[in-house]
Amino acid sequence: MSDEFTDEEKAGFYRAIYSRRDVRSHFTPEPIKEETLTKILHAAHHAPSVGFSQPWNFILIKDLKTKQKVKESFQKEHERASKLVEDPKRSEYLSLKLEGIMESDVNVCVTYDPTKFGPFIIGTTSIPEAGIYSVCGAIQNLWLAARAENIGLGWVSIVSNDVLKEELELPEHIIPVAYLCLGHVTNFEDKPDLERSGWLPRLELKDVIYFEKWKREEDESWDIIQKMIKTNLK
Repeated sequence: MSDEFTDEEKAGFYRAIYSRRDVRSHFTPEPIKEETLTKILHAAHHAPSVGFSQPWNFILIKDLKTKQKVKESFQKEHERASKLVEDPKRSEYLSLKLEGIMESDVNVCVTYDPTKFGPFIIGTTSIPEAGIYSVCGAIQNLWLAARAENIGLGWVSIVSNDVLKEELELPEHIIPVAYLCLGHVTNFEDKPDLERSGWLPRLELKDVIYFEKWKREEDESWDIIQKMIKTNLK
């Protein structure tokens, strides 16, 4: 087949997946070239979407005042969340670096517009949330493209959507889905920060796959793939 990926292309694809990181530190002052940022956003815009609705928008933010307002929201939400964690875990939580809002070159707010292309979108009548899932697909594309371009990306989920709507002047029907920090970095860590710190372990593939039904593990028809999973073959 003429459209098959070469072994080299496959290796590059999987490298981007396995070396992608949620970057909170290591950002440098070097600006992202407009050509590079455009390529990353173009990859995001080519994500699959329910009913081909393309319900995403990308708000690019460089203004320091806006960044500072979002940073203040993070600090407030971070402190509020810490009260839900008991010591000694609380102290560990507060010591974690969980954002790079001011340090990164560009912040991007990815939003969901449920009204784009009208009230009826193929595929959303049974699962209305499919539109937001589509936006998440665009974010994943953006993330992998950023990694391929050696651009660090961090997803800041500890922030108030109400603050984002106010500071970014979002219309009432527009939903903020992700607040991302993009920038050049000094390095990409070998493992995700929360895995390296021991906050949570990485689950084995065999622990997250069932066969045919929930928690159904034994089925002779799946014997070969079961053995592959149990030996952690990727």
